[in-house]
Amino acid sequence: MAGKMVRAYPTGVSMKEDDDRSSSNSARDAAIEWWVSHKAGLSHEEQAAFEKWLESDPANAAAFADISQTFEHVKRLRRSRPASPSGFVIRKSWIAGAAAFAAVSLVFYLSFDGLPTLLRSDFSTGTGETKSLTLADGSHVELDARSAIALRFDTGQRRVILVAGEGWFEVARDPARPFIVEAAGGTATALGTAFGVELNKAGARVSVAEHQVKVASGGENVIVAENQQTAYDADSPPNPPSPVSAGSIAAWRRGKLIVEDKPLGEVLSELGRYRHGYIYCVTAEVCRRSVTGVFATSNPLQALREIEVFLGVHSVHLTNYLVLLYE
Repeated sequence: MAGKMVRAYPTGVSMKEDDDRSSSNSARDAAIEWWVSHKAGLSHEEQAAFEKWLESDPANAAAFADISQTFEHVKRLRRSRPASPSGFVIRKSWIAGAAAFAAVSLVFYLSFDGLPTLLRSDFSTGTGETKSLTLADGSHVELDARSAIALRFDTGQRRVILVAGEGWFEVARDPARPFIVEAAGGTATALGTAFGVELNKAGARVSVAEHQVKVASGGENVIVAENQQTAYDADSPPNPPSPVSAGSIAAWRRGKLIVEDKPLGEVLSELGRYRHGYIYCVTAEVCRRSVTGVFATSNPLQALREIEVFLGVHSVHLTNYLVLLYE
């Protein structure tokens, strides 16, 4: 029913009150991490630690067995094709198939996420972490969660490469050395002091709080004035500047995620900066739903619950690290 939030639990989890589930949830959280680690491969030391964990509490062994059985069941379901896309049994198959995909994605996320970014960057932030920097030229930079920059300063220019995430730049004046932020194949050159640059799946967005910024991409450029923004896809010209409210520019600096008519998939990606784990839409239609709202970055799970209610979608929580959304 639209507007109603329903939480479903995977096989082996009883639907008791939250305070009665804390110990079993702890065992399941650890079990999913060990299961993921097994898929990525364990060292001899890790294998010994795993066996010690199994033997330390019967609940641990039971939780790991349940997780293993659940995903074995998932694999069997994925090998069978349902005759009809309707009905409760088919929905369970969709969810199970999505769980398998999400589990594989989580393996990748835990094993490899962040390593290429760290190797390419001079400064970076982790999940839920922000950072404030003062550069050698006196410019001030703030990095949002899961963001990274690389510095390429020389006698002719001050170039900052936004490797991941989002940054806020308050530029120290130096006419002899332009301050340039490079992102997604384009550049934003400061003609004033304060602006934000955000990477997204398609390209980048530039929002200006003070003075002007010249944004260039795809062989063309535009001048973006105060309280304006533009966006561009990689190797494509920037969009004409459009108005943006001062309060929504780099709202993450105030602990807010402001969303206006964005697809759910993009919103989930932004929320992912502030929580560990993976949120996955069972169907593409769910991720295409439009979301508008203001959410606290300090509590992404609460934001997710509000989105569920707003959109009338349901969730399956395979521990705190794996969440599936479905209609």
